[in-house]
Amino acid sequence: MTTSKAMILVVDDDISHCTILQALLRGWGYDASVAANGLEALEQVQQQVFDLVLCDIRMAHMDGIATLKEIKAVNPAIPVLIMTAYSSVETAVETLKAGALDYLTKPLDFEQLQQTIACALAHTRQQESAPAAGEASQYGMIGRSAALRQLLSTINMVAPSDATVLICGESGTGKELVARALHAGSSRRDKPLVALNCAALNESLLDSELFGHEKGAFTGADRRREGRFEEAQGGTLFLDEIGDIPPLMQVKLLRAIQEREVQRVGGNQTIAVDVRLIAATHRNLADEVRAERFREDLYYRLNVVTIEIPPLRQRREDIPLLAAHFLQRFTGRNRKTIKGFTPQAMDLLIHYRWPGNIRELENAVERAVVLLTGDYISERELPLSITGAGRPAPLEHGGDAILPLAEAEREIILAALEKTGGNKTAAARQLGITRKTLLAKLLR
Repeated sequence: MTTSKAMILVVDDDISHCTILQALLRGWGYDASVAANGLEALEQVQQQVFDLVLCDIRMAHMDGIATLKEIKAVNPAIPVLIMTAYSSVETAVETLKAGALDYLTKPLDFEQLQQTIACALAHTRQQESAPAAGEASQYGMIGRSAALRQLLSTINMVAPSDATVLICGESGTGKELVARALHAGSSRRDKPLVALNCAALNESLLDSELFGHEKGAFTGADRRREGRFEEAQGGTLFLDEIGDIPPLMQVKLLRAIQEREVQRVGGNQTIAVDVRLIAATHRNLADEVRAERFREDLYYRLNVVTIEIPPLRQRREDIPLLAAHFLQRFTGRNRKTIKGFTPQAMDLLIHYRWPGNIRELENAVERAVVLLTGDYISERELPLSITGAGRPAPLEHGGDAILPLAEAEREIILAALEKTGGNKTAAARQLGITRKTLLAKLLR
């Protein structure tokens, strides 16, 4: 018997059935209310917060599917279980497509009902607690995927050393965040972390930014200026997009790394520098060396320790946590109160390929927050690039699109339900899993 005091709404025009279920639910430790039809149920959902709705499919005036859709329009996050006297696969698919979390066949198996309700409420609690679990990650990196845990483990191992680090990863994966984490975990943490985006400057400006210049070194140089190497003295110098620096600057940078000294533009004096160098690039520097666009000797100087950042599509389980984090940030900035994402919107976010990675996700959430006028972000507020992409198709005829594992499992389960006429126990037996496991997979 559960000790939860979750509030459950039972919707059925059979009043005696409603009363039996209400007494049963209270006996299991839940709070339970009843509604005799869809309109009454909708009225109660608008006035009170329910943790779960148990709704009959066959009702006068407004059937269970219509009631389900209306309830979801009011609160997309509420789990709804449909009760049906028909165990056909058409009914199963119809209820699941309409947004039901699961369906139960009448006459109800009360043991099965208790188990399904417990699974549904546990699923909801897990979703609600997910952002807090994600925030526990180190250095402001949010997530709990194996890929992120491996990245954090590498950072913790490398950070205390003084070794030069080359961070590789696609644009938007958070290379600067990794650089900051390496600095924060080093013995140089009390000294400056100085960052420079090498792709943002032409050759002459990059020369001055890196090494500084003397007064009168060029037109407009009305005073002496220290470069980034000098500014980072005793600390860390982070050079982002290092694969974009021109050949002449590669030579000067190599000398600065080898000799640990720099010379300002227009000056003759050499200045000793003590910095830890961290470089980052979205390019494959080994390919750039082979194409003779990047110096091999500089590549080996930079490539003492390499950290590869996984793209967001390889850590999909982190997407709900990141989305919740960005939602909290932008609702505060825009002085809005938003409860979350609809299941359909979150499904799109999880299955999108994210070529722009975390930065693209951040921008998508900010856009949705600005455009939203209701309580939940839906597909309507997401960019067309996400909603138009849809889900990857299964691998067919030599194509290269692969259906995500969770979605492939769901398709197999639906096929098994179709073969067994909607009988979950028989479907689970054919799939070689327990009925409880099948229910858990349907609840994902």
